[in-house]
Amino acid sequence: MNFPKRENFQASEKPLIIVGSKNPVKVACTESAFTEAFHKGFVVNGITAASQVSDQPKGDEETYLGARNRVINAKKSFPEADYWVGIEGGIGEDVRGMYAFAWIYIENKSGLQGKAKTGTFYLPEAIAKLIHSGMELGAADDQFFSQENSKQSGGSVGILTHGAITRQTYYNQAIILALIPFLNEELF
Repeated sequence: MNFPKRENFQASEKPLIIVGSKNPVKVACTESAFTEAFHKGFVVNGITAASQVSDQPKGDEETYLGARNRVINAKKSFPEADYWVGIEGGIGEDVRGMYAFAWIYIENKSGLQGKAKTGTFYLPEAIAKLIHSGMELGAADDQFFSQENSKQSGGSVGILTHGAITRQTYYNQAIILALIPFLNEELF
């Protein structure tokens, strides 16, 4: 995919956001969250940017690092952007069971950073067993719920809430929370 170079933009052009993933859900929720937060339009494109973590990140640190690495690698691949966004889903476990969540990491061209974590939700034991056997959450959902490529649509949260919360709406709030430093630059 060819992206416009920054020098080809006119002053009136919309700011450019690069998402460190081509997943259409991650691209769409980034566009909607930025538009909602800033009350203006953006040009949003997804690119393949390595997370440099496990296919199924475990715990806060690995998941956060995956989101941050996506931004670092997207920035190297496409330095002309105004913002870079990394979204990384992960799983964790505690005495109550296995749960899912995601980290959002955002950086702008002046180096300001924002980060936030989604809410968590617990996974059914059958899904946890599949993940323990080596599957990624999306593959486990697809197998257990007889879906295909669910992580590019409603995701686990969409399946388990029967569509009341989609993967896009789930990420949307966390992206807006990660934008707090950009909405209040004088405080950060």
